[in-house]
Amino acid sequence: MINMGAGLVADIGGTHIRFALVEPDGALAHPWRRRVQEYASLAEAIEAYLSHAGAPPPRRAALAVAAPVVGDVVTMTNHPWSFSIETLSERFGFERLRVVNDFVANALAIPRLAEEDREQIGSGSPVPDCDIGVIGPGSGLGVSALIHSPAGPTPIEGEGGHVTMCPADEREGVVLDILRRRYGHVSAERVLSGPGLVNLYRALCEASNAPAREYSPEEVADSSIRETDACASEALAMFCAMLGTVAGNLALTLGARGGVYIAGGIVPKLGAYFPRSGFRTRFESKGRFEVYLKNIPTYVITHRTAALLGAASLLN
Repeated sequence: MINMGAGLVADIGGTHIRFALVEPDGALAHPWRRRVQEYASLAEAIEAYLSHAGAPPPRRAALAVAAPVVGDVVTMTNHPWSFSIETLSERFGFERLRVVNDFVANALAIPRLAEEDREQIGSGSPVPDCDIGVIGPGSGLGVSALIHSPAGPTPIEGEGGHVTMCPADEREGVVLDILRRRYGHVSAERVLSGPGLVNLYRALCEASNAPAREYSPEEVADSSIRETDACASEALAMFCAMLGTVAGNLALTLGARGGVYIAGGIVPKLGAYFPRSGFRTRFESKGRFEVYLKNIPTYVITHRTAALLGAASLLN
């Protein structure tokens, strides 16, 4: 039987949901991952997990959700789930339930990461007690920050993934013009996410008068496909460069001399490709502030359940 002092944590994205129990010593136990489409509701997914773990509902829970959390009713941005925090708490008898944006949880995880849980991309060294930026493409594009304050690092909850995406060169301008005709507003998430990678590919096919295949995001990023499909190769290169643009904007906006961390499910899977991509060059390419940005380190979070680590800190 699971210790009754355990807490429940979850990372609820647009594609996958991850659960774990947090033991009294802070350790994560019984990690579990499933596709969200397997369940009709979040409550059903929680019940399935607790049954799998052989656990009664813990007294405390913290849920990291890929959605804005602005009231009792939370509606997922890239999945049809919607739920009431109060109703969920009553159903499972939680004495304490915290629901936050998933990138708030990713931000809270940063102080808990070991050196082996991150990979530095490019140069720079973190300045102690300075702000930290967090950004990450997955089913959508999450953005957050850890702001230095007298009370300690404080996470920022926002929807920075939906800022307007601007081109950094002529080719990107052509692609974004195509996407604007299709979508109207083109946010950063329209290009910096799994669906966004496919959007880039299809727009590049249109710009190149080439036939577009029905690729998944994983296929666009696949090295064997990129060897034979020039548009897929260009799409991934553009994706990484555009991520550098937005990450550099975030660093300047925050003054994030503590570093910028890349979370999400896409970049860690790119392996050795990402450090060789145009990400870091584009991150630094800010004219008179190039030297300023050269000194800011960028990291890929390689810990597979970072958001659960961050959510666990909310149980205290």
